[in-house]
Amino acid sequence: MPTRKLVDQIYQNSEIKLAPVTYVPVGNENSTVQKFVEHNDAIESQLITAGAVRGQLIGGTKKDVVLSNKITDPARPNHVVIYGWHQLNGSAIQPLTNIHINSYVDYSHGIRFLDSEISIDGTKNTIQNILRDPVLYKTLSDESGAMVQPTYLVDSDLPGKPASFGVISDQDGQIKIIISPDANVDQHQLYISPDGLNFSAAATFSANEYILKNLSVDSVVYVKLRAENTAGYSVESEVLAALPKSTGLAKILIVNGFDRTSAGNTFDFIRQHAAAIVINGTSFESATNDAITNGLISLQDYLVVNYILGDESTVDESFSSAEQSLVSAFLKSGGRLLVSGAEIAWDLDYKGSPGDKAFFYDYLKAKYSADAPGGISGTYYAAKGSVGGIFEGIADITFDNGSQGTINVKYADALIPMNGSKGIINYKDVTTHSIGAVSFEGVFKDGSKPGKLVYMGFPFETIYPAGTRKIMMEKILTFLISDVSSLAENESNFPTTFNLAQNYPNPFNPQTTIEFCLPGSELVTLTVFDVRGRIVDQMIKQIRYDAGNHNITWNGETYSTGSYFYRLDAGEYSEIRKMILIR
Repeated sequence: MPTRKLVDQIYQNSEIKLAPVTYVPVGNENSTVQKFVEHNDAIESQLITAGAVRGQLIGGTKKDVVLSNKITDPARPNHVVIYGWHQLNGSAIQPLTNIHINSYVDYSHGIRFLDSEISIDGTKNTIQNILRDPVLYKTLSDESGAMVQPTYLVDSDLPGKPASFGVISDQDGQIKIIISPDANVDQHQLYISPDGLNFSAAATFSANEYILKNLSVDSVVYVKLRAENTAGYSVESEVLAALPKSTGLAKILIVNGFDRTSAGNTFDFIRQHAAAIVINGTSFESATNDAITNGLISLQDYLVVNYILGDESTVDESFSSAEQSLVSAFLKSGGRLLVSGAEIAWDLDYKGSPGDKAFFYDYLKAKYSADAPGGISGTYYAAKGSVGGIFEGIADITFDNGSQGTINVKYADALIPMNGSKGIINYKDVTTHSIGAVSFEGVFKDGSKPGKLVYMGFPFETIYPAGTRKIMMEKILTFLISDVSSLAENESNFPTTFNLAQNYPNPFNPQTTIEFCLPGSELVTLTVFDVRGRIVDQMIKQIRYDAGNHNITWNGETYSTGSYFYRLDAGEYSEIRKMILIR
């Protein structure tokens, strides 16, 4: 079958162009044999009038069932993709869509068969192989990226997409690609790029590693792979990269865990992270999250790990249980972690298992507040640095609404700082569910050394423009790479008594911070009352907090000027303090 591009080419080159014959839908009439015969007769009449003869190329008669990336859409399994039915002005009635399940019947659908053999530059190949090729697919398809499955019949003999591999700086001027062994793969094809967008073939190799030499130590090298066996080729892998400089710079590991086939995921968002890291004078290597869980690359070999999670959500697991174990071990041993992504809180806390929640509270140091800023999806796409946080002074942080080349961050997580973390980003134009990121420095639960965390509720790669990403990465790296503050939480300075501190600032307008400390793990409730004793807000309700110092930001923007009281209940402890809001 053709692709959308081929359907357009066929129509443009058709000797006979017919006006589409359409019928108004009446019940299920358009899917009956009678309607099929009626439509066929109408087309035959058009052909006679046009003087058509057998063998001529004809367009405008039917919608085409086509080959497309949409065949493997996980949200629509067992669906067909349709396109075409060109009008005489050359425009297609039917845009590319996979709305119909494969059992759907309609008079307007047609199947056009093509010879599967094709010759390019004198070399014979098949349409399926060309569509899988990360470079040649563009000759037959106008969609973004090579096709994972350019057929409606899955070939189980084909190798799977390379999923477990890493790119490391072997030495100055060299990078090494290492791959987990796969018995179904005979060899790999390597493609390289200076920008992560335009790739050229570099090598074919059968070993589980390959070294690229004589590279500039100042230029990032982007790579992607595809696997090959006697049955054919796999789809191309995600994009990884490294800076070929192994000495003189602090080194970061970028882990791409954004595997979900969601709208806008081009599997190359390492580009935004790499550019922001290198421009700030730091080196990096990279790996897939499968390479981390398979033990091909160890988090423990790095001081800083940058985890890309896009909008993984529950569809493809933000952090699997294996990843949770490795990440928590990394933080407990003094590691420094940057993690960003939408729907992590939704996945791990709101929808998560008890184990997911424990990991989220203890190691990502946050609690789920809402599925989007202000509790409203697809509306708020701007934020600012919080007072006292690492991004203080950054007044404009905008992230993609689907128009900036990444993903539409409709569900940026709203967070509640937890277990010693503090809010460092606030979403703009919302009065509730306003915290977009947290940071933490200190000893993590069951840890032996103090570590650090920056966790953002929206993907770093979706921030624009690039200048803002540069500034934010500079703040992040300065925080993560520097020594842990003497004020960091550790076993020796845990409080020995309960304490609810006076809020600050006080009086305030419109936000204030409430601090409390616990000598042990307790279920905590923090409530705000007006002067008549009526509850106006319950910031925390029966949430377990670890021993240590904690702070919560209260936003009084929707409340009237006056005196309010806040009460902390933790186990048998309870205390009330007064605060004053001035508008």
